[in-house]
Amino acid sequence: MIIANNITKSFGQFTALRGVSLSIEKGEFVSIIGASGAGKTTLLQILGTLDKPDMGEVTINGTNVFELSDDEQAAFRNKHIGFVFQFHQLLPEFTALENIMIPALIAKREKAEAEREAKELLAFMNLSERADHKPSELSGGEKQRVAVARALINKPDVLLADEPTGSLDSKNKQDIHRLFCQLQQEMGQTLVVVTHDMEMASGSGRIINMQDGRIIEN
Repeated sequence: MIIANNITKSFGQFTALRGVSLSIEKGEFVSIIGASGAGKTTLLQILGTLDKPDMGEVTINGTNVFELSDDEQAAFRNKHIGFVFQFHQLLPEFTALENIMIPALIAKREKAEAEREAKELLAFMNLSERADHKPSELSGGEKQRVAVARALINKPDVLLADEPTGSLDSKNKQDIHRLFCQLQQEMGQTLVVVTHDMEMASGSGRIINMQDGRIIEN
């Protein structure tokens, strides 16, 4: 489903990725681990087309994503890739329900359909009673579950998460662990997670270990 071939990326004199190649199958739950500076987040951003490699290619479901124009990449991202970040990135002026709906509205889906599916996702996250609350009124764990719901609204082929438990306490970390396992087992969702959380990593189906811009264990 995802094939990365010989990905190289530098920032000035610093080489973040040194010829990284990997493949991820549909329905896999993969964790990427390694020390800070190992290249994990850079790799995730390239897999998600948020950044471009200096060399190499990424194919998602048969589409070579870096052969697309910038506008085509943006449309591809919106339809096929969901993102979850460490600090939620929810828009503060919108309610939980509205935040979840945003990617669907960007994709020009009908508002009624987007609202119905957003409410279904809130129910799945056990957050129906928080639909009309803004991010400032939600706990850290609730914000992250809303962020996951937002990432899922367009039924993406892959969910990419960068340190999704990094800002959470122990209980909320465990809730996100269970949620990600549930997404894979019940929905067949493909997940690629960058994490320092070894409990999260150990619950995934495969661990990719990075060091100094290379994969050392896959």
